[in-house]
Amino acid sequence: MSWIGWVVLGILAGWLANLVVRDERRRGCLTNMVTGVLGAVLAGFIYRAATGTPWDFRFNWASIGVAALGAIALLIVLNLAVGLGRGARRR
Repeated sequence: MSWIGWVVLGILAGWLANLVVRDERRRGCLTNMVTGVLGAVLAGFIYRAATGTPWDFRFNWASIGVAALGAIALLIVLNLAVGLGRGARRR
């Protein structure tokens, strides 16, 4: 897949993750793309480690699903980290 395909996949995965993980902050297209691409990389490593099979890096439903799951996990971790940081500052 070309780098344009990775950007499109990242935007889709980040957008899907943003729909699932809702919070009070609005995120833009660039943030969704970065979250999606990082989530796809994270999920790709986990997928490869869990199954022992190489990820094929094609643009298909499985790629979007794995990338979206990785982006969702990344958003949840980031929201927890930001939430913990806010709680510590309020005290």
